[in-house]
Amino acid sequence: MHSPCVARCGLNEDDYCMGCYRHIDEIVVWSSASDEQKKHILDQLEARKVQFSDSENNQTLSRAKWLEAEKRLI
Repeated sequence: MHSPCVARCGLNEDDYCMGCYRHIDEIVVWSSASDEQKKHILDQLEARKVQFSDSENNQTLSRAKWLEAEKRLI
């Protein structure tokens, strides 16, 4: 299943990417997620796009953020 990444990464204050609308935890696990898990994530993106329409990219998706999320998920 194809990733929803649009290469415009920037996290809002709640760690949701304002490019693809996935949470950082969902981004980190994407490559190892089952098709069912990916579909569940994809099903939520349109509603998040509306929900976060006024949010801004106030942090970058840094390596440190990635590693922090990875530690939480493993």
